Amino acid sequence: MADKKTGIDQALVRDLANILKETDLTEIEVEQDDLRIRVSRNSQTYSAPPQYAYAPQMQAPQAVAMPVAAAPAAVAVASGFTLTSPMVGTCYHAPAPGSPNFVEIGTVVKEGQTVLIIEAMKTMNQIPAPRAGKITAILVGDAAPVEFGEPLLVIE
Repeated sequence: MADKKTGIDQALVRDLANILKETDLTEIEVEQDDLRIRVSRNSQTYSAPPQYAYAPQMQAPQAVAMPVAAAPAAVAVASGFTLTSPMVGTCYHAPAPGSPNFVEIGTVVKEGQTVLIIEAMKTMNQIPAPRAGKITAILVGDAAPVEFGEPLLVIE
């Protein structure tokens, strides 16, 4: 009886370590009477650098798209209907990478026709043309982040 209280059950520790491996847990703790055993391992699945790698990629298209969009917006807003973003998200010009864009400058669209997609919370939301007309300006770059109410394109 004295051996049980002073000795550690190595088989139990091995069993707990195997459970960690099988279930991909990082820590497990068992308590019996006066004995408490905690087995943990360092998990290298969490890594900060990948989080930082995405931020510069998202900022670069925005920096390039904003100056280009600023000039057409001032001219186009006065001469046509400006479609604004109904949500916060990422704006895409095409249904998939490598696919042709929904619209280009000069495209004639019908009311209800999809003109852009905004990804919000992993959901692709099709943005329809609110009226028929000709696209005279596209005010956001492809894969650019957009805010609610931000001008997206102009339909004349």
